[in-house]
Order: sequence, then C-alpha cells, then structure tokens
Amino acid sequence: MDKNIRLSGLIHESLVNGPGIRRVFFSQGCKHNCHGCFNVETHSFNGGNLFNMDELLSDIKENPMIKGVTFSGGDPFEQSDKFSYMAKELKKLNINIWCYTGYRFENLIDDEKEKCHWGELLRNIDVLIDGKFDENRASEDLKYRGSDNQRIIDVKKSLEKKELILFDIE
Repeated sequence: MDKNIRLSGLIHESLVNGPGIRRVFFSQGCKHNCHGCFNVETHSFNGGNLFNMDELLSDIKENPMIKGVTFSGGDPFEQSDKFSYMAKELKKLNINIWCYTGYRFENLIDDEKEKCHWGELLRNIDVLIDGKFDENRASEDLKYRGSDNQRIIDVKKSLEKKELILFDIE
C-alpha cells in the first residue's frame, strides 16, 4: 500500500472540531460541491499535498496532549483506503476519531460492499457527522456542524444496534 495521503492541510491542536484537544486532517477531494462550502479549496482531487501517513501517526504518538483526531474535508470517504489505515492505527493508541462526510450514514452502509474501504473506515471511527452542507439550513449556533440537516452519529452504537443512534454532544 502506498503510504501517502493527499491532504489540503492539518491543524496540530484544535478545540473546535470535536471534544478535547484534537489533530485535524483535511482530506483533499470532494464530489459533493456543496453551495456555500467553507472549504472549497479541498474539492479538487489534484490539489493539496502528499503526506506520509506513518509520519503523521508518529507525530500524534509523540504528543500526549492529543486525545482525538478529526477527519474533515474535502471528504475523507473519497480516500477511504488511506483514512481507514490511519483510523486502525489510531485506535491502537485509544485515540477518539470523528469524521465528517457529505455522504449519509445509510448510504455508507448500503454501498460499503461496492466502495472499497468504506465499511472499514466506518467501523474504525467513533462519531460521524454526515450529510451535505446546506447553506439554507446553516446556523452558527450549531455545535460541530454547519447546517441542521447534518447529523452527529454515534457510529459504534449505531452499528451494534443496527439503527441510527445520535451522539449526545452535551
């Protein structure tokens, strides 16, 4: 496996992309092209830069303040093979993983057999914020999401119970 991942950027320590001090990886490439997206520069699949995943993981291991990682975008599911590798390695470190996607949770489940690594990525993240950004439903009052059609999903509980379980952010 090629150990390089295409990212538009990263934030070394964030307090706004999930609970606690988190490392945030912004995937390069997105097919959704949501009107009003605040990360338009992440849409091209040819932009950004290549990063060695093992070096990114090593840097997290060396920072004891990092308690969580957030995969944002672009859309991490467009590079699900890379993000699933990173998620599996992060789980070995007991790192909490959140992931943003424009895809709906139900579609990720339904299409996981056709889309290589979607299920593997999904099974290795803790919380999924799903759905396309909808500028008409946007609000700055929402915590961890841009528009009220996006859901914050407890992935582990949802997969275990085979029904959608929202994550309690309070």
